Amino acid sequence: MRKGGDGRLTTSLDPQDQGPQDACGVFGVWAPGEDVAKLTYYGLYALQHRGQESAGIAVSNGRQILVYKDMGLVSQVFDESTLESLKGFLAIGHARYSTTGASTWHNAQPTFHPTEHGSLALAHNGNLTNTAELALQAAELGRAGEVESTNDTSVVTALLAHHPDSSVEEKAMELLPTVRGAFSFIWMDEQTLYAARDPQGIRPLVLGRLERGWVVASETAALDIVGASFIREVEPGEMVIIDESGLRSRIFAEPAPKHCLFEFVYLARPDTLISGQRVHSVRVEIGRRLAKAFPADADLVIPVPESGTPAAIGYAEASGIPYGTGLVKNSYVGRTFIQPSQTIRQLGIRLKLNPLRDVIEGKRLVVVDDSIVRGNTQRALVRMLREAGAREVHVRISSPPVKWPCFYGIDFATRAELIANGLTTDEIRRSIDADSLAYISLEELVEASSVPHDNLCRACFDGVYPVPLPEPTLLGKSLLESAPVEAEGLATSLSGAGATDALDRP
Repeated sequence: MRKGGDGRLTTSLDPQDQGPQDACGVFGVWAPGEDVAKLTYYGLYALQHRGQESAGIAVSNGRQILVYKDMGLVSQVFDESTLESLKGFLAIGHARYSTTGASTWHNAQPTFHPTEHGSLALAHNGNLTNTAELALQAAELGRAGEVESTNDTSVVTALLAHHPDSSVEEKAMELLPTVRGAFSFIWMDEQTLYAARDPQGIRPLVLGRLERGWVVASETAALDIVGASFIREVEPGEMVIIDESGLRSRIFAEPAPKHCLFEFVYLARPDTLISGQRVHSVRVEIGRRLAKAFPADADLVIPVPESGTPAAIGYAEASGIPYGTGLVKNSYVGRTFIQPSQTIRQLGIRLKLNPLRDVIEGKRLVVVDDSIVRGNTQRALVRMLREAGAREVHVRISSPPVKWPCFYGIDFATRAELIANGLTTDEIRRSIDADSLAYISLEELVEASSVPHDNLCRACFDGVYPVPLPEPTLLGKSLLESAPVEAEGLATSLSGAGATDALDRP
């Protein structure tokens, strides 16, 4: 079984009560004269919300690449002495949540491979849908034996490392157009930093400038923490190359933007910029729209911290109902590798959230959260608030019902486990014992993002997948028994390990 947990609301203590697990976080820096290992450490620290299973950093001094990685949080994996030993001018880093491959040390990133002329390290955010096809390519090239881990990243690394008659850059230009799914790759050889984003741009990737170098990262928040100025997003279908000659760009595929809509709802930090929009501002606007579409006769608006906070602020602002703190979060309950006892597991949500009885007793509450996946967390939350004296509990959700699994880097439950699959909103309301329940509509969510509807991946909400999915016969029963897979005029492709894995996870 995979280790779960995302360090936010849903607890890793109960494997049957996992919410959406974050995509990974990637970071890269080319900066001669700077302490690139520490810059990467702080960059990963800013991206910790995107993955808590493992962390790793690769550094080059121009002659060799050193890689250090381990299971755990960034602060658990690295200490001062470890970072001091990683000397160089070029580094990449990774904070992982597994969407393909087991949660083991062998699958921690960055991955590393020798090449014909040196070495190569790579970090990946996303999930590929044609991993099996790529693995066949590796086998045909005699590289299959070099793929020691079980994730899609290792396959891509092995293929990039095989360039006997060309450079890493030219090999990438040949390979990247054949890679399907969601990917933001950052990789390096001894001299050069590379970054590439899939033609749909599903997962984020941004470019920043240091006084003496360049930074690429999953989110602008990571640029902020290392003092880099935001330049622009890496464009869909673009590869950037950074070396002693500066920065240059190459286009390997025609862009067809399909940015992940769920980044606005939950995945990204609120202080991050996506498509020119501050995520916090988008979430506040979602809350305003929720209040106008689904008002409630209530005394207090409270968020489920932290991801429900901006939308709750917007709801209170638009409704005129006072905003308050009704739940206190224990910030120090996050990733744990200690197996809980049954007694501890039964505490469930109370380990992360505790109600302020003096604030909520006798009150009619509007409780704002980002999403409902299985419903277990909301059920426990409503019960806890009622036990603390809440007179009414009206739940408002800042995303539409999640009805479909993600194949592009978010670990949702299987479709059979998603509470919104097969139940009406009122049936879900009764299941979680709320006095009322309402979700933002997909149309309102898209409008709040200010990104054109056709430029967004909305698959977890509407089942329309913008990138070809594996063949139905290889997908497993959990999706097929529920409903057919839709795609926007695209043919299905060969199965990848990531897609099958996303469906079969317990």
